[in-house]
Amino acid sequence: MKGPRWLNDLTNSVLVQLFKHLPWLAERWAKGHRFVEGKGIPWAPLGKPLRESCIAMVTTAGVHLKSQPPFDMEDPNGDPSFRAFPSDVHAADLTITHKYYDHSAADRDINVVLPIDRLRELRDEGIIGGIAPTLYSFMGHIDGPHLKTLIGETAPEVARHLVQERADAAFLTPA
Repeated sequence: MKGPRWLNDLTNSVLVQLFKHLPWLAERWAKGHRFVEGKGIPWAPLGKPLRESCIAMVTTAGVHLKSQPPFDMEDPNGDPSFRAFPSDVHAADLTITHKYYDHSAADRDINVVLPIDRLRELRDEGIIGGIAPTLYSFMGHIDGPHLKTLIGETAPEVARHLVQERADAAFLTPA
């Protein structure tokens, strides 16, 4: 969208609320929007039992540490960068910078979009072997020229980090 920032922010806020309360409107909008479709399924079987596996978490909810720079909300094509922060983070240290979805519930409980407390419970109960040391967050609204950056640069960079951290699987949470 082009125009003054306040108008773009207002338009996004109104659309989020309309889509929330009128799902048929969101479906109609989606039919007219182009989406990127992947080729094939990037599937790799888990090589060991879950109770021995290190699980990583990646979200597209725009979550980041309050001390980190926010995602760019000025660019109508989104922000293809990512934020990384320790998996032992306290919820009070996190915030969400994303205006393309209603995150009021997640603002009250980050586990709505980044269920780190649930993952910790699974670890503590011995259901999973451990949690990767770093959580990764993207902004889920990426379009236009930034898709190439996301697919060709930032997503592969996060994948390399996950391999270096010896994550056996990644739990992905959309927003």
